[in-house]
Amino acid sequence: MLTLLKLLKDGRFHSGQALGAGLGISRSAVWKQLQHLEAELGLSVHKVRGRGYQLARPLLLLDAAEIVSKEGFEWPVQIHDSIDSTNAEALRAIERGMAAPFLVLAERQIAGRGRRGRKWVSPFADNLYYSLVLRIEGGMRQIEGLSLVVGLAVMQTLCDLGGMNAGLKWPNDVLVGEKKIAGILLELVGDPADVCHVVLGVGINVNMRSTDEVDQQWTSMSLEAGRDFDRNELVARLSAKLQHYLTLHQVSGFAAIQQEWEHFHLWQGKAVSLIAGANQIDGVVMGIDRQGALRLKVDGVEKIFSGGELSLRLRDDS
Repeated sequence: MLTLLKLLKDGRFHSGQALGAGLGISRSAVWKQLQHLEAELGLSVHKVRGRGYQLARPLLLLDAAEIVSKEGFEWPVQIHDSIDSTNAEALRAIERGMAAPFLVLAERQIAGRGRRGRKWVSPFADNLYYSLVLRIEGGMRQIEGLSLVVGLAVMQTLCDLGGMNAGLKWPNDVLVGEKKIAGILLELVGDPADVCHVVLGVGINVNMRSTDEVDQQWTSMSLEAGRDFDRNELVARLSAKLQHYLTLHQVSGFAAIQQEWEHFHLWQGKAVSLIAGANQIDGVVMGIDRQGALRLKVDGVEKIFSGGELSLRLRDDS
């Protein structure tokens, strides 16, 4: 089925006879594969008598050779056509003993995950599903504020490549205005006080234009810029930006980028509600501390919050 997709990816018409010849199958078998393409991958195929078959939109698939050919790119890359999630595969690769750093990408996730167990919508060949595995030595200092470091790298990449006015929302979201365009999910394996592995999971809405599966305001690079983007270039650009910020973080700690992160925090000074399980804490965002924790003024008193299960929401009076 994916071989057929590669024949169709240019977005031009191809006759059933030509497709059958290219695949070594009958025209009726081509028809069946096309039905599977539409049903399983959610792709739209135009069928015109006398002209053949055409994808509704051309596809530019991920290409490991193209990615690693970019200047300065150093990480081994795995690309999967369809997988449960890139983070899950990265964790399995760690268990198999694969040496870090390495990068896991996918055209589609069938069980993509966001923070707090939320589903991450992952249509085929539209968006970026990216998991970078790092080996961390030197204890907790190397992990402090790491998700914020990744978020800053993602945001800067989107601004550089797409010219969009993106910003940050503590702790793990990248927004354009009030609409989410990217999210980060970090997962850790091992002893954080000694030697461990961390999976830096990034999901970016790249060329997605419509979906009824997202339960919050969202946008994509394509919707913001009015054009489609080459995801291979995006992978290379994001990886270079991550290398820069990760090196800075490793050498100087999170404090080295604290001020830059705060500058791009869209909710700085805003009235918010911090959700922690069944509890809600109302306050005003003061910023973040030198470890990346949230500084919140609650009833006139500054309080510090950190942790993976916290969610921040704007209050109606903000």
